Amino acid sequence: MSTLRECYPEPSERAVLKTQHVLDAHMTRFIALSPFLCLGSSSAEGADVTPRGDQPGFVHVLDAATLLIPDWPGNNRLDTLMNIEANPHIGLLFLIPGFNESLRVNGVAEVSLDPALLGRWDVNGKHPRSVLKVSVREAFLHCGKAILRSKLWDEHARVDRRALPPYGQMLKDQIDVRDSAEEIQASVEDSYKTRLY
Repeated sequence: MSTLRECYPEPSERAVLKTQHVLDAHMTRFIALSPFLCLGSSSAEGADVTPRGDQPGFVHVLDAATLLIPDWPGNNRLDTLMNIEANPHIGLLFLIPGFNESLRVNGVAEVSLDPALLGRWDVNGKHPRSVLKVSVREAFLHCGKAILRSKLWDEHARVDRRALPPYGQMLKDQIDVRDSAEEIQASVEDSYKTRLY
């Protein structure tokens, strides 16, 4: 480790001091504006990152040290939830479309089935199956260099969807199932229309 540290300059004073142990007003507002986050978790089998998204404000700030994240329908693999059962330490990366900066939050999560928490979200009478209750350990704003380098929000950098086959075709090429690529794609598109919540 000491050899690795010698390959990099020391972090700036700002980089060291920016870590907070509770959410301040700027972080709370950032979360309220964010429709998308990446959630990192791990277990003895390894690490995993999953996307989570909904309308801005879908992550609730219960208090300065606690976040609530709904678990809406997905693929039912439960990778993240099972990881949290094994190892509650998680990392979150919040993004806001058009913003170069991001927000990183690291903490300890627990899976809750508490009806009072589930009831905080209601989309046409539907509620999440579970809620992640995250105790914030550290939080800090992250500069925009990675997003600027990637041109993530640049309209001119958008990749034509035809650069890859449809999702159904890629999945069919990867797994041995009886369904055709077209049937898989139709099922996926139906789920996008009827099973988002």
